[in-house]
Amino acid sequence: MRPNDTLKPVYLPIATRAGEYLAEYSARGLAQLHFPTARTTIHRTATGRTPPAAGAWHRTTKAALLAMLAGRAPRTFPPLDLSAGTAFQKVVWHALEQIPPGQTRSYGEIARAIGRPKAGRAVGSACGANPIPVLVPCHRVIAGNGKLGGFSGGLAWKRTLLEREGVKLS
Repeated sequence: MRPNDTLKPVYLPIATRAGEYLAEYSARGLAQLHFPTARTTIHRTATGRTPPAAGAWHRTTKAALLAMLAGRAPRTFPPLDLSAGTAFQKVVWHALEQIPPGQTRSYGEIARAIGRPKAGRAVGSACGANPIPVLVPCHRVIAGNGKLGGFSGGLAWKRTLLEREGVKLS
């Protein structure tokens, strides 16, 4: 599927031991990933069938998500459609993708890494706006004092994800 192709958003569930995630696909790839606690309605395409590209992306998304939830690095990722973000958010989200599993960075460290050393709070806002949590690992960003900070899926999820990656929390 080419990015110019028109595709109504496709919403597909991903069952996990922790509940059902909801993946949203655009013509460009995975556009959003909703936690099981999100109150979201599952939609289908007009024909009720999943377009072939979205089906392939979904299989890759499911495998990547299950690996991440188990604390392992996925072998592959689906194409990520982060086009809805601002230029600043996209820079932050790309920086998040560079944090290795089992490691953390502070909001300030991310700000310095992207060349905006005074933008720690803006980095926090960008993390909160991340449409693809877990796969774009905003859970690996913590406060400068070593505390968890915020997380769109809630602090319990953030703690769980970090612990599964072997991060020792104080």
